[in-house]
Amino acid sequence: MKKILMGHNFKREGFSSLEGKFEVIYPEEKIFSKEEILERIVDVDVLVPNFSFQTNAEIIDAGKNLKLISNYGVGYNNIDVDYASKRGIIVTNAPQSVLEPTAELCFALISATARKVAYYNHKLHNGVRLDWGIFGDLGMPLYGQTLGIYGMGRIGQAVARRAVASGMKVLYHNRHRLSEDIERRYNARYVDFDTLLKESDIISLNAPATAETYHLMGHKEFEKMKNSAILINTARGQLVDEKALAEALKSGEIWAAGLDVFENEPKILPELLELDNAIVCPHAGTSTYQARIEMEREVAKNIINFFEGGAIDKVN
Repeated sequence: MKKILMGHNFKREGFSSLEGKFEVIYPEEKIFSKEEILERIVDVDVLVPNFSFQTNAEIIDAGKNLKLISNYGVGYNNIDVDYASKRGIIVTNAPQSVLEPTAELCFALISATARKVAYYNHKLHNGVRLDWGIFGDLGMPLYGQTLGIYGMGRIGQAVARRAVASGMKVLYHNRHRLSEDIERRYNARYVDFDTLLKESDIISLNAPATAETYHLMGHKEFEKMKNSAILINTARGQLVDEKALAEALKSGEIWAAGLDVFENEPKILPELLELDNAIVCPHAGTSTYQARIEMEREVAKNIINFFEGGAIDKVN
């Protein structure tokens, strides 16, 4: 019977389809340590790492019988995919189950940041007096504002759908322009990156972490944005130069930011935590019970289909 090594002590509910078909090895505690993975991976066929476990060349080489790395998450920058490919190992991810939950949190950050919900809540809970006057402590509307989406893939389009429903205009930038049908669906206009920076009231990052997108947003990019603009990042922390962002927020170069991801998770740059105009979440894009179980089911489906010849979400 083929062996599956789970890097995390997942709920069993979403992996029930694996029972009886595979020998599934879970950690007794929350996770396996790196040392435990190295010890146990020698004779397993499948590794299931979660999105924070770094599956590097050392781990891959230790898997003498490894055939598949089925990642629990859509992003796979935690896996050395190029090295896995050299070893003839297939890597899959879970793009469908994360789609709507991540878009929901992205738009929640857009709303909470623009309308200052988190700011008001924090101040009132801590007994800080707010200006309740007609023009005191004002937020920003969503209706009629321009949302610029960097990365108009599945999640970007799900965010666009919510923006259109809220009466927003949509700009987007991609490596490749989308079809006219998709553009019409969201009344979206394709623009270059500079135009996206200059014309957007809110910019949402929805692209993967790659060499091309590393520190996509830095000093020069913040200078091009409106002083009233908001940056939202629910993609990967590496897309943003966090020190440059903190400086831009502190100086008023941009108005606010809503962040669910950080470059050195779970650590957050202390300067960001000191700012009232930086709204932060703990990488919670898929943090609902329903979403986590659906992610498990998608991982399980990839594993079963890999061995039985069905469709898989292959990334290499």
